[in-house]
Formats: sequence, structure tokens, C-alpha cells
Amino acid sequence: MTTAAVGAPGSPRRYLHSLWLLSARDLRVRYATSALGYLWSVLDPLVMSLIYWFVFTQVFQRTVGHEPYIVFLISALLPWVWFNSAVSDFTRAFNKDARLVRSTAIPRSIWVNRIVLSKGVEFLCSLPVLIGFAIVTGAPVGWGLLWFPVAVLLQTILLVGIGLLVAPLCVLYTDLERTTKLILRVLFYASPIIYSVSDLPGAFQQLAAFNPLSGIFTLYRMGFFPEAWNTLSVVVCAVMSPLFLVLGVVVFSRLERPVLKEL
Repeated sequence: MTTAAVGAPGSPRRYLHSLWLLSARDLRVRYATSALGYLWSVLDPLVMSLIYWFVFTQVFQRTVGHEPYIVFLISALLPWVWFNSAVSDFTRAFNKDARLVRSTAIPRSIWVNRIVLSKGVEFLCSLPVLIGFAIVTGAPVGWGLLWFPVAVLLQTILLVGIGLLVAPLCVLYTDLERTTKLILRVLFYASPIIYSVSDLPGAFQQLAAFNPLSGIFTLYRMGFFPEAWNTLSVVVCAVMSPLFLVLGVVVFSRLERPVLKEL
């Protein structure tokens, strides 16, 4: 392939081309040795959803969420899987390919963005799970579905910002990898996945709204559950996601040189 076809070195076109190649490589490596291949993108969130559905509808008397609960659950669980898997991979973004990171002239932010893109593709591939249950349960679909791409955009912005923070810090401070895993475990229950923000009592609703995932998950659910709308959480996520991106860019630019020395 000629240089003209992919853009000059350092150009946005060359960056996007390299980003796609690295992301495609990640997906090929993930599924090349697997007999089920793409089906793992569906089976993982499907099994998780069925477990939580069984626990909260058949074992315990549920007082949170909306009906059909399985659709309510999956509409937030799928983007959570994208968020969780991406942030987990951020902790090893540079150490995993240390030799390539040191030797290539590609902007190092690409090692963060390729994780966001590859995990985002897996998220999109898992959407048939949500569509299937929405059809089976007869979940009503409204104009709120137009908020879905906005949720994807905000989550992408948030993940890139977090990745630009987490990836270099985990190289310089190795204990942060385990700390991040602990934070993710807590964040699962602190985010409105098995419940909605409106289910929380009193001041906890305002507190939960300052978790940017609250607004993002609200937007994902709007196509099926317009009653789940929470203005504060949506506004907060619309503000905090770009702020995380700006903070990530600033921190990454300052830590890039020390990270290269450490690698």
C-alpha cells in the first residue's frame, strides 16, 4: 500500500489508518484461536444478564428497575462490559506492547484509542442480545432511541479521557493496576445497572448523578424506558466526559516522556 493511500507520516489519515490496523489486530488475536469466535461477544453479556435477571426476579423480590426488567438490565449491562473491559486493558496498554511503543513513531495515544475502538466494536457486535430480548419481551420502542448514538459518543469520549490518565500512570505506579480492578468492582454497584437513579433514596440520587456513567446509561435506556430520564445525571455526564478528555490529554502529554523512559 502506498504512502499516498494511507496519508503522510504524522497526518490524521495515517493515524486513523494505524488505529484501525491495531484495533483489527486486537480483534483477530482475540477470536482467531477461539472455536466460537464472534459468539463470545454475545455469550458473555448474555450469561451475565440471565444470571442477574434470575437473581433479581426469581430469587429476590425486586423493587427497582422497570419492566421488562431483562431489557432494562441489558441496556446498561452491555455498555458496562465495554467500559469495564476497556479500563481493565488500559492498565496494560503500554506494558503489553512495550517494544512497539518505544520503537514506533506513531503518537502513543494510539495505544489507548485502539482499546476504545476494539472494545467498542465488540460492544456493537453484542447489541443483537438487546434487540433479541426487546423483541421477545415486546418492549416498547420510542423516539428516545435517538439518544443511543449520543450515549455511544459520550462513552467514547469518557473512555479516551480515562485511558489517557490510567495507561501512563499504571506504567509509573504498578500498584494502580490492582487498584483499578478494585475500583471497577465498586463502580459496578455504584452505577445504575441493576437499578435506576430514581430508585435511590434521598440525597443518593444527587450523589449518583455525579457518576458520569449514570447519565450515559440513562441515555442508552431512553429508547425503551423514557420514564428513566434524569436531567441532572445527563447534564453531568455531558460536562464531565469532555472534562475527563481534557484532563487526560494534559496528563498524558506530561507523562509520555517519563513513561518511555520507564518502558
